[in-house]
Amino acid sequence: MIKPKIFLSLLFLILPILGGTGFAIAEEGEIPLDKAPIDLTDLPSLQRGAKLFMNMCSGCHSLKYIRYSTMAKDIGIVDAKGQILEQVIKDNLIFNGGKITDTIQTAMNKAEGEAWFGIAPPDLSLVARSRGADWLYTYLRSFYLDAKKPWGVNNTVFPDVAMPDVLFNLRSRLYAEKEGKEKFDGAILDIVNFLQYAGEPIQQTRKQLGIWVLLFLAIFFVFAYLLKREYWKDVH
Repeated sequence: MIKPKIFLSLLFLILPILGGTGFAIAEEGEIPLDKAPIDLTDLPSLQRGAKLFMNMCSGCHSLKYIRYSTMAKDIGIVDAKGQILEQVIKDNLIFNGGKITDTIQTAMNKAEGEAWFGIAPPDLSLVARSRGADWLYTYLRSFYLDAKKPWGVNNTVFPDVAMPDVLFNLRSRLYAEKEGKEKFDGAILDIVNFLQYAGEPIQQTRKQLGIWVLLFLAIFFVFAYLLKREYWKDVH
């Protein structure tokens, strides 16, 4: 029988792995979440997500652990030589007068946020890791009209949320087009994909490095086993 301490240790080792594959523990009363098909190798999606975030979300929310320059390099806003397209970043993604080497900050200060929303809008650097991509994907698509609320909207995933439906205009415009719902869902997926990247910018590098580490360990195990046999062959 496995001892409790050993079981808990194994559980804490396994849960992060399950979390990285989209595993989620359902909370009491939680509504079913739609699956967000995240793909951090899809650079066009990450670029669209960055544009949507900076245009619609960065007025209130920051990504204080990421620099514009790092983001640009990671999501492919570079020329054929791999050099960052600084002017493209400045013209399309920096709206607060910052520099490309700055971290992504919001123009709204804490006092203004508390006065307007009742609570300062949080930094979203780690929201995809804390909430999960599926939660974000479902949440951003679950606003509905509610005249009883200060902003006239509510959310089925996060009832009584203080955030207004900042994507209302985008939804209205896309829904007026053919296959509008699919286009809107695609835009939301781009935002979530970008926030998933923001939660761990080095994720793809970590996965690639992990493959090489596992290969090294596999080869090392063979030599270690052969060495063990050589040392112990005369031990009776």
